[in-house]
Amino acid sequence: MSGSTLISSKVFVTGVKVQAEIGVYRHEIGRVQPLIVDVELDVPIDASDRLSNTLNYEAILEAAQAVASGGHLALVETFAHRLAERCLADPRVTRARVRVEKPLALAPDAVGAGVEIVLGRA
Repeated sequence: MSGSTLISSKVFVTGVKVQAEIGVYRHEIGRVQPLIVDVELDVPIDASDRLSNTLNYEAILEAAQAVASGGHLALVETFAHRLAERCLADPRVTRARVRVEKPLALAPDAVGAGVEIVLGRA
């Protein structure tokens, strides 16, 4: 492959566990609960095999942790949207798919409930 070949890649991190103050119900206000987050980013990369041309997985983890520690959120949709926006702040990211699962939402009747959103550049 020549150095000018452009490859579209999907960078992903799955199963990120964060604790967040989230929810609209009285019993959810003022307490943290677990979220499980999956992120998939479309990033064009150069085939040059240089680390500097890649997106660091840790940046995704740090973004999820930052959103989780940012104070109370009412909805998992808001969490997902804020995380996707943080990921799109990197100019190399062209599309962000964020899935947020709230495992205690319907416990013990369901393993989890949540939302998946996709944001992309216009």
